[in-house]
Amino acid sequence: MESAVMTIRKTVAIVALLNLAYFGIEFAVALTIGSVSLFADSVDFLEDASVNLLILIGLRWSARARAKLGMALALILLAPGLATLWTAWIRFNHPSAPAPFLLSITGLGALAVNLLCALLLAAHRHHGGSLTKAAFLSARNDTLANIAIIAAGAVSAFLWRSAWPDIIVGLGIAAMNLDAAREVWEQARSEHATSSGPG
Repeated sequence: MESAVMTIRKTVAIVALLNLAYFGIEFAVALTIGSVSLFADSVDFLEDASVNLLILIGLRWSARARAKLGMALALILLAPGLATLWTAWIRFNHPSAPAPFLLSITGLGALAVNLLCALLLAAHRHHGGSLTKAAFLSARNDTLANIAIIAAGAVSAFLWRSAWPDIIVGLGIAAMNLDAAREVWEQARSEHATSSGPG
């Protein structure tokens, strides 16, 4: 059991560092080219780093304390969605298509990072309750979001030179974060109820 916890902790630490490193890269590119989807995804990388650091701290806690932390993480998962909605609103009022090549290549880098994180976490997604589930769901959703970002860049480059593909993908990322938050919240509430016992 102790060995399993140590393995999970090591995995979560690696994932946190990978997310933090790519946040800096993606955020810088998002600001440079004015991309809603990259902004949403970069905030999500920062959120993922924070979530994994909290998981690292919480893995040794009691089941009830972990369940409470799981509920807190569900609320944290809402942050990227809200930030994206605000950015999309600004871009809607001042539409301009981001540079498609930089959009796609940055999305490709994010995809590589998130695929690696998802693979690392997949082996632990059924251990540690809502905490590791939160980390796995986040990495999985991010992988899907990165594919959409790459597609938005391709659409902007070859089919429709517009801000809308980028905005649409950004809003899709926000929707996925909301759904992940719901799943983690529901599991954490169930774990809290179970750990509290009757009465």
